[in-house]
Amino acid sequence: MGYWNRLLVVDLTSRSVETRELSETFVRRYLGGAGFTTRLLYEAVGPEVDPLDPENVLAIAPGLLVGPSVPTGSKTSFGFKSPLTGGYGKSIVGAKMGDQLKRAGYDAMLIKGVAKSRTTLVIEDEEVRFESAADLWGLDTWETDDALKERYGEQVRTAVIGPAGENQSRISMIECEDRQAGRGGPGAVMGSKNLKAIAVKGTKDVPVARPDELEELNQKWRLETTGRGETEVEGTGSATVDVEFGTGEAFDVKNTVLGIYPTRNWQSSYFKSAYDRLEDPENDRVSLDPRYWTEKYVNTKRPCPYCTKPCSQYFEAEDTKYGDIEVDGPEYETQYALGGNVGIDEIEATAKANEICDHLGLDTIDAGNAIAWAMEAAERGLLDETHLDSIEADLAFGNADAVIELLEKIGKGEGELAQLLMDGNARAAQTLGAGEEFAIHVKNQAPAGFEARGIKGMALAYGVAPRGADHLSSCLYALEMGGDFWKFEGYDRQRMDGKALALKAMEDLMMVYDMTGVCKFTRGLTLAEGVRELVNAMTGFDLSTSELLTAGERTYNLSKGYNLREGFDRSDDRLIPRFTEEIPNGPSAGESIDEAAYEKELDRYYTVRGWDSAGVPLGQTLEELDLEEIMGAIGTAHELVD
Repeated sequence: MGYWNRLLVVDLTSRSVETRELSETFVRRYLGGAGFTTRLLYEAVGPEVDPLDPENVLAIAPGLLVGPSVPTGSKTSFGFKSPLTGGYGKSIVGAKMGDQLKRAGYDAMLIKGVAKSRTTLVIEDEEVRFESAADLWGLDTWETDDALKERYGEQVRTAVIGPAGENQSRISMIECEDRQAGRGGPGAVMGSKNLKAIAVKGTKDVPVARPDELEELNQKWRLETTGRGETEVEGTGSATVDVEFGTGEAFDVKNTVLGIYPTRNWQSSYFKSAYDRLEDPENDRVSLDPRYWTEKYVNTKRPCPYCTKPCSQYFEAEDTKYGDIEVDGPEYETQYALGGNVGIDEIEATAKANEICDHLGLDTIDAGNAIAWAMEAAERGLLDETHLDSIEADLAFGNADAVIELLEKIGKGEGELAQLLMDGNARAAQTLGAGEEFAIHVKNQAPAGFEARGIKGMALAYGVAPRGADHLSSCLYALEMGGDFWKFEGYDRQRMDGKALALKAMEDLMMVYDMTGVCKFTRGLTLAEGVRELVNAMTGFDLSTSELLTAGERTYNLSKGYNLREGFDRSDDRLIPRFTEEIPNGPSAGESIDEAAYEKELDRYYTVRGWDSAGVPLGQTLEELDLEEIMGAIGTAHELVD
């Protein structure tokens, strides 16, 4: 129980559909969500396939605990070969569409091939059909969702692309009704398949092995996540720390206390001007810190399905100098990427930039970092007139008009500069033949807003993450910022050494969240032990905590194996070059990361992972994880050496 044991396979080329049975071995080893999509991707797409080829797939799987009202059990995984990195692609989203897919009777869906014409995939329980999207092509994401609801009913839940995905921008995302599968370029995969939209409506009750036990646990976690239980989020003293101000609630701490807020293309980690203006009552701009803007601009929340700890801040403003604005957010990562990192210090401009990205289908992190790179390149005189003349505004840090204009052009692929940036900062530098030393990325993906020179374990977390520079593969910042989390205590954020063991453990735990669909903003509440109780009530498997974490470790190693099979090696687990430079000002002034210290900790990380010095999993490691069949493909020696 706990599963339908059904995989929906959709072939866009032949316009055919089949349902395959998922074995008990498969579901026990991979549980759901990112476990399913990682295994499906590994089996379906090899190194000979370009990410924009028809042979690439889009694997979609709701987390195991999505459907039966588990508090914050909302997350769905999208798996694909990443157009941005060329390797393992995973994007996790609180998608209503994923919930409906589960209720339609499917544990996962695999989409392959390419449609001959622009297509909408419609799923209504057992009925799966292909319908024309000719009249939807060119519409933005909100317009597309409105059209689908008018066509198929208000109950339908959607995953759609905007013009950025249609133009196969490698930083394009999939919009899921105010939630985004943002990282790695999944929008480009849909665009390459002529797939404009997926519309799903399900009416079935999700199967549960022990429903009474699960409902008792649901009641427990509803109390805990709403702050009415006995548990406190580790390091915060509160179970609802994210609710009032959203994911940016620690903006001030990151900026003025810790000095880990990236600014001006990561040239600094302290955004002084964001606070200087608060002393100027005649300046009517509102700070990026949500403590200053939520009361003025947020009147409602639009949370993910089954959310009891809503971080959603639905921003609404009329008659600003950037026009009317309506957007869910900006979340912290957008407050950084389209705020301090491009030198913008007013929330209205950042919110408008966020709105444009959501409508056109751009990932805010990579879009903001691409523009920040271009601003530094312009500052250094590296861009020629054809680039600079393709936008009207002056391309300079702090010029919100330039950011807003450029986002519009990037989303639509208009103009020389936009075309340079629409595939991210790393490819822009490669195309230009200059600026690679200040293109902030790992594996071509830009990182989240945690300045690793002031929180040094995050440098390693960014470096080794299989999907490219990534904070959510480990959430190590939760330990680094507070010093204590879960099984670990007394960690010094300004030390590079001693982070490997904690990083490995946190990665395995966070993969469990991605497999089960429970939101990571409950990570300080549920932890592994709480998730285990929910999984066992759902499935009847009676897994131990160790077995649950081993499932996370298995999927993590498979994601690493995917990249190794693609030709990635130790050099791809690199230290971002800018991190070797000293931070010039703020609370972390003078901090940098020594490259030799980084490489030493990378060695330790490979050791605790059970990998060799090149980062290839050892045979014994793969055997213990039931992954011995991938040894030859990823370069593991079959004979173990003492």
